[in-house]
Amino acid sequence: MNPLYTGVLFVLVSAAGFGVMSIFAVFAYAAGVPVSTLLFLRFLFAGALFFGWLAWRRERLRIDKKQALSLFALGGVLYTLQSLSYFSAVQYIPTSMAALLLYTFPVFVAVLSYFVDKEALRKKTVVAMLISLVGLGMVLGLSFGGIQPMGVALALAAALFYSVYIVSGNRVVKGLSPLVTSAYISLFASLSTFAIAQKNGGIDLSFGPQGWWALAGIVICSTVVAIGFFFRGLQLIGSTKASVLSTLEPVVTFICSALLLGEAFSWLQLAGGLAVLGGAALIVSGKDETAGQAGKSAKSANSAHNSLS
Repeated sequence: MNPLYTGVLFVLVSAAGFGVMSIFAVFAYAAGVPVSTLLFLRFLFAGALFFGWLAWRRERLRIDKKQALSLFALGGVLYTLQSLSYFSAVQYIPTSMAALLLYTFPVFVAVLSYFVDKEALRKKTVVAMLISLVGLGMVLGLSFGGIQPMGVALALAAALFYSVYIVSGNRVVKGLSPLVTSAYISLFASLSTFAIAQKNGGIDLSFGPQGWWALAGIVICSTVVAIGFFFRGLQLIGSTKASVLSTLEPVVTFICSALLLGEAFSWLQLAGGLAVLGGAALIVSGKDETAGQAGKSAKSANSAHNSLS
């Protein structure tokens, strides 16, 4: 399969995995799982699965000091800051607006990639981002009442942290297997979230079976599959295209909420979902323009070519 289409497929599967995370979280919260405990267990078990898989495949686990620092910055700092900024933002502004502001991150990624990685900012990519953002606004819906500048700033900060995470990750994965990258990011994220959980009163394991099933869904679908597939796709198609395709995440959330939680949706929201899909399709249609870049990315990732096969 063409590297572009392969990369797109990986990122779309990743987006679906991330998209269902909030659905699992609803069931986890209903079972009494605290947020800080959920985050810590998510990364702890995901890290264990990643490292177990690597040991079974007998892949090289050793990383040098520079790589360790880079992976700590990705998992232990940027991922943590992004989460804290976003969940703080929803205390000040409506959740729908916070989510929409978070998903402005493709714009930041495109700009950062242009200056940092010299990745061309093509007209088709810009149009795709605009279509996706408009579609997201229609899907999520906006309530402009009671907006506080602090909430807007925090949501935009979350988008910026996530953008730096993606662009930095694009550099790190060029020298590492996606599985190794994902394993160490999960490990370092578990250390950071453990510290947060201790600050919030410690790890609470008193929740019921429903909480454990929900946690299993988050670990397998929304962490192991989502993170591992994202980094493999990132190697093949680059950070800008991967970030634009990732805007499918809230659309998946919206669809699953309607089907599994019985949440109603309007025709305007349905049209918004189609707009987001249209933006993603526009990215995929740029085969001729991106074949060269995809080929180079695939070559640089040759050592990890079969890591997720």
